Amino acid sequence: MVRTREFDTEAAVSRAMELFWSRGYEATSVRDLTQHLGIGQGSLYAAFGDKDGLYRAALEHYRATLAATALEGLKNGTDARSAIRTLLVERIRLAVADDGRGCLAVNAVCERLPGDPATRRTVQDMQDASRDAIAEVLRVAAERGDIAARHDPRTLAAFLVTFLNGLLVTAKITPDVRALEPLAEVALAALD
Repeated sequence: MVRTREFDTEAAVSRAMELFWSRGYEATSVRDLTQHLGIGQGSLYAAFGDKDGLYRAALEHYRATLAATALEGLKNGTDARSAIRTLLVERIRLAVADDGRGCLAVNAVCERLPGDPATRRTVQDMQDASRDAIAEVLRVAAERGDIAARHDPRTLAAFLVTFLNGLLVTAKITPDVRALEPLAEVALAALD
């Protein structure tokens, strides 16, 4: 007889995401996960296959929640410059939290690549979504004359995503909002 799952898998994935985010994949053992989630090893394996399956679920959860929310803010901005500034500053603040834990997606790339093609695909999808959302904001702003039209919006968006990735790594080294926020202003000068 098949046993029913006795824990909330969505809550478990969310809690696992936090643990992977603060410790990294390699430094998080199956024992750490089962203790943190309050489930048995058999339950973890039954629900997610293995540690890697739970890690994939955690990255997907990050993409569907925090990464998606960050992009939603672009649509709500009053103008392109303000919307992009808000995106950059919010990501900086998130990355410096908890003594500079950074960004789960960027951390995953730094820790798992080049040997993990599934992580590469997941993070590439997140970056493509970021680039496309920023490019659309820039395209509309350029058409309105709100920003200089001297750069292709997709190229400028790719630059901003690349800048943000570097900034998120730097946040792990220097987890200080006051040191990092002025750098966002330098990047925004590319819109002039």
